[in-house]
Amino acid sequence: MNSVKIGWAGLGNMGTPMVKNLLNAGFSVEVFNRSRDKEHEAIEAGAQSAADLRVLAEDNDIIFVMVSDDAAVKDIFNSDTGLLSGEVSGKLFINVSTVSPDTSKLLDEWCCNKGAAFLEAPVSGSVKPAQDATLIFMIGGDAADFERAKPVLERLGKLHVHVGAAGTGSAAKLAINYLLGLNLQGLAETVLFANANGVKTEDMLTIVNEGAIGNGITKLKSASILSNNFPAAFALKHLAKDVRLATEQGMNTPLSKPLYESFTQARDSGLGDEDVMAIIKYLQR
Repeated sequence: MNSVKIGWAGLGNMGTPMVKNLLNAGFSVEVFNRSRDKEHEAIEAGAQSAADLRVLAEDNDIIFVMVSDDAAVKDIFNSDTGLLSGEVSGKLFINVSTVSPDTSKLLDEWCCNKGAAFLEAPVSGSVKPAQDATLIFMIGGDAADFERAKPVLERLGKLHVHVGAAGTGSAAKLAINYLLGLNLQGLAETVLFANANGVKTEDMLTIVNEGAIGNGITKLKSASILSNNFPAAFALKHLAKDVRLATEQGMNTPLSKPLYESFTQARDSGLGDEDVMAIIKYLQR
């Protein structure tokens, strides 16, 4: 058993397999989820359940947070009822959630005021990379804290890039998800244009994926396009949120506005809980 005690707040499609990887690596893991029924799978795998967020923070050395958005993250860290409500001096908090750079800087300040350390560590990758521990982490924070976290992070991902101070990791995540959105929108538009001009979907996808323009995401999403079935590996509503955050952070390029509008309208049309590749369903309409 590894001597470092891990706390984990926020269990879902990504958080649960990541906790399982830590358990399999010999770490003691205590979990907390606001919807307590979502803890069951992690507990069955060997995790313990914390009574509340204060206990989670006080019981453990390194505490991970993985929730859906900025408001949820701030609520989790809240100094009155959340992780920072108890004695946390010397603890290391790692936010894996995708939030704005400004929120990451704020969390860093909150932790510092309590004598704790903070890293932001948003990831590139969805459910399968989380299961396979092949995620890519974009780390923002103090280099010494990154070194402290490395033995744990290495059990969760294949690459860990320390990009700078708190806020830079979030900026890197928003940048890569912006590129993801462009890829998905471009693939969808390409297939639909080809269909409108008599080219079969499977033929167009073969042309894309076997040529220089093909990449990991076009190959990964081809099966969903062919089956017209989009179970969420990464929900469309989350990418819509990330593109919004990038826009609010100053992204103002020729493609950013139409991309933001496209994914926002797709979310509002009822596709938010489907996979990001469901953008093709919205464009078909």
